[in-house]
Amino acid sequence: MRQAGRYLPEYRELRVKAGSFLDLCYDPGLAAEVTLQPLRRFDLDAAILFADILVVPHAMGLGLRFAEGEGPILGTVADSAGVGFLKDLANSDQVAAVCGTVMKVRERLPNSVALIGFCGGPWTVASYMVEGGSSDRNKARLAAYNQLPWFDALIERLVEQSVVYLAAQIDAGAQAVQIFDSWAGELCGAARERYVVQPLQKMLEELRRRYPLVPVIVFARGIGMDHGRIAGLGGVSAVGVEAEASLKMLADVVPESVALQGNLDPVALLSDDDGLLREVDVVLRSVPQRRHVFNLGHGIRQETDLRKVTVVVDAVRRFDESGAGDG
Repeated sequence: MRQAGRYLPEYRELRVKAGSFLDLCYDPGLAAEVTLQPLRRFDLDAAILFADILVVPHAMGLGLRFAEGEGPILGTVADSAGVGFLKDLANSDQVAAVCGTVMKVRERLPNSVALIGFCGGPWTVASYMVEGGSSDRNKARLAAYNQLPWFDALIERLVEQSVVYLAAQIDAGAQAVQIFDSWAGELCGAARERYVVQPLQKMLEELRRRYPLVPVIVFARGIGMDHGRIAGLGGVSAVGVEAEASLKMLADVVPESVALQGNLDPVALLSDDDGLLREVDVVLRSVPQRRHVFNLGHGIRQETDLRKVTVVVDAVRRFDESGAGDG
């Protein structure tokens, strides 16, 4: 979960050097360096590609910039004409730059360390495209609840183009991919099924058809026990779980063949060592090791002390070596 970022001093230095967040994302040399930075500090099993979920709408033709202290400012889609304006992303400069990063990272990683690529989920990316950036997502939610035809068309386009984007990352060297549907929990009932579950199912079916051996992780944040619904779609190797959900309960409803990823609360990394280790132990004992990918339940916080990350990693390694989590 956001291995690289503002909690790392070396990242902050590189961010200044790049000039802007987008310049950093689209410079394969710098983005590869950011991807690799956490691996030099911490004993991690995988590297997570440094990019942004808004690469997809940017590559499809929407304007994008990041304002300091405000977050992303994105061009909007509000009708059928806006959907029709969107272009295919396959040959875009943005995708070429991200794939360049993937290739550079893969060349520099040892074979024992995996590289995970990613994209945003169709609903989450669509919400940014409707709202024009960070917001309460009310416009997008209303478009979903009203089942507006142009919104259906937007979701379909994002399903198609997100698969193309992930396929490009896999071809460039990503060994697993993750779909981040960060706002999945904000839709309920029929809208969740129509705009979260069904689009993910279509993506999974196409990815499985193209790359049957490439693991796919789905993080539909905030859907609680519905993670079991996602895990049962087929083509899912693991489901990411937010910190607020119960790993132990999900272990009973998620198929045995699907791993659970998560779900330490990032705020626990701000506590003292005793408190942190208690929370790590609870997570480790919630799921059998054979089907658990230890991770945070959301992105690491900017104010996190680097030493606390080492405390967590060391605790997980000790637990693994003891065999205490096998039952």
